[in-house]
Amino acid sequence: MLAVRLPTEIEERLEKLAKTTGRTKTYYVRQAILEYLDDLEDLYLAEQRLIDLRAGKTKAVPLEEVMKRYGMED
Repeated sequence: MLAVRLPTEIEERLEKLAKTTGRTKTYYVRQAILEYLDDLEDLYLAEQRLIDLRAGKTKAVPLEEVMKRYGMED
């Protein structure tokens, strides 16, 4: 269970969207959080990979090699 206090403007927009589409506000809040979490996880993973690359813990793979490995050659 999670309680979130939203600014009035956002609450009104959410209410309007829910009424217009026939979905609940909870549905849209859940969808927004899931999408944002996906983005954050991708960002933190990319940042960690960059840190590892700069520290010499991993090596970069040329795009051409990746494309060849996965059958995406021209």
